[in-house]
Amino acid sequence: MTAATFTSLAVAVGADGVAELTLTRPDVMNRFDDLLHVELTAAVQELRANPDVRAVVLASTGKVFSAGGDFDLMREANADVATRLRIVDDGRRLLGALLDLPQPLVVALHGAAIGLGATVVLASDAVVAARAATLADPHVALGLVAGDGGCLVWPQAVGMLRARRHLLTGDPIDAERAYAMGLVTDLVDTPDDALPAARALAGRMAALPPLAVQGTKRALNRVTQQRAGEVVDLAFAHEETTLASDDLLEAITAFQERRPGVFRGT
Repeated sequence: MTAATFTSLAVAVGADGVAELTLTRPDVMNRFDDLLHVELTAAVQELRANPDVRAVVLASTGKVFSAGGDFDLMREANADVATRLRIVDDGRRLLGALLDLPQPLVVALHGAAIGLGATVVLASDAVVAARAATLADPHVALGLVAGDGGCLVWPQAVGMLRARRHLLTGDPIDAERAYAMGLVTDLVDTPDDALPAARALAGRMAALPPLAVQGTKRALNRVTQQRAGEVVDLAFAHEETTLASDDLLEAITAFQERRPGVFRGT
């Protein structure tokens, strides 16, 4: 297959059957704006359909893995119902593509993954993280419901009580604690170690019998998809409501002005 050309990421397929999907906009901290929402979904779907791909590595560039949602897009969504509907639909498509991928997905986590960035990481099959990396879902701190998959992937990875504790505060978790809690599967010392270790793990998966690996992955996907049916639509609906709130605008402004927010539940 001929790989599509993307702006926000790069895709390469190796002779060993391992594809690498790399977020390539460190200048904007690989935030999930309209472009990345759409392109990451398309890239995952392209790899799903490629018979030469037996495993996928997801990596990133710059100091952070992904800073999560884009403030400009949030403000646009706050002011316009059509934008709210579009980004919620884009979020559903991205999460659906990740949950439907039959090939193993290994994340090379070299830095912070925040919000939707953390959701994408935790929707994988293995997370190779540098000790300096962190995971956080601060939706609530920005006045938003964790509707883009956080209410699904965090409880599956770490258990309901700890997921509640971190989703309801937005507190970050460093990689060593995340490893102890089950959010990270493999721990490496430095950011530069994450990608080679992820490549090695994905290579081991790609070298195994593909019918067995992908059949197992499809069965595991079914478990997550069934859980998704219980919570994802409701979470997205609540997130859509909070995208229209005054508290969202106050949270963004307070963050940018480095002051506490004043929230009124409106």
